[in-house]
Amino acid sequence: MSRAFVLGAGGWGTALAQTLADRYERIDLWEFDAAYAAETEAARENKRYLPGVALAENLHFGSSLEPMREAALLVLSVPSDHFRQVWLKAAALANPAQIAVVATKGIEPGSLLSMRQVTEAVSRELGTPLPRLVTLSGPSHAEEVGRRLPTTVVTASPDAEAAKLAQAAFNHEWFRVYTSGDPLGVEIAGALKNVVALAAGVLDGLSLGDNAKAALMTRGLAEMTRLGVAMGAQGATFAGLAGMGDLVVTCMSRHSRNRGIGERLGKGEKWSEISKTFRQAVEGTVTARSAVELAAKYKVEMPIAAEVHAVLYQDKDPRQALKDLLTRPVKMEA
Repeated sequence: MSRAFVLGAGGWGTALAQTLADRYERIDLWEFDAAYAAETEAARENKRYLPGVALAENLHFGSSLEPMREAALLVLSVPSDHFRQVWLKAAALANPAQIAVVATKGIEPGSLLSMRQVTEAVSRELGTPLPRLVTLSGPSHAEEVGRRLPTTVVTASPDAEAAKLAQAAFNHEWFRVYTSGDPLGVEIAGALKNVVALAAGVLDGLSLGDNAKAALMTRGLAEMTRLGVAMGAQGATFAGLAGMGDLVVTCMSRHSRNRGIGERLGKGEKWSEISKTFRQAVEGTVTARSAVELAAKYKVEMPIAAEVHAVLYQDKDPRQALKDLLTRPVKMEA
């Protein structure tokens, strides 16, 4: 029996499992909350994270990691701030024959590692076999992927064969998959675009119009590219699906949690209060800290990320943050 295993049964993990449903005979999704896993398995709907999507018959929710041993394909979709903790529990069940698709977008606080790098570091630390790693990213809201609306993403790995195998597993007439040899660029782009999307939401909350958002997205992309290249990524990656494509959808879409939280910040709410009641992961709020630290480490100027960080964690007034961005010394565009 051909099997796949999804580590992390939130909306994104569930949507990707749906995409794999006609490629594998059985797909197991791991949910840390055993009671909710049982509830979802019985209801045949992930009501908390992907409501309104009827689950394929061969998708099964559970709280055991054991089915991971038998899977040919792994999908890692745990939120970035819990990624290391979960992989520490799961790594011993992996094997070098498996393809592991890292689908989480983010940078780990403290270590400043991408999720692919965290996967590698944990496996080295434990001395366990490492599966063949592939990064999957692009403009792809779970709400639309789960309903099979047209979507295009990229699978990236220095292991070209692994990237192509992941491409073949996910590719459909409604879910087009390209490949890339630049996983670092794909991951950095996928993480940093969430920070820019928070800023885009702030503009929406302040009702500042389309000109401002277009400028923010363009300069935000410049920041993302600048840091990525300094870290060793390919500049062209940021002009593609994982960069510009994902940036556009995350800054513009009603489905974007990062843009939505930014809008609330723009209307005067504080992240310290919002975070107490918000259930789902908002990756940009975690990545904002890492972005500022990476900018310092690589001596890269990232004024938008710095202002987002100040609004989130120093309660800076969003209007003052915007003023400070607009009144910086003028220069040539680069």
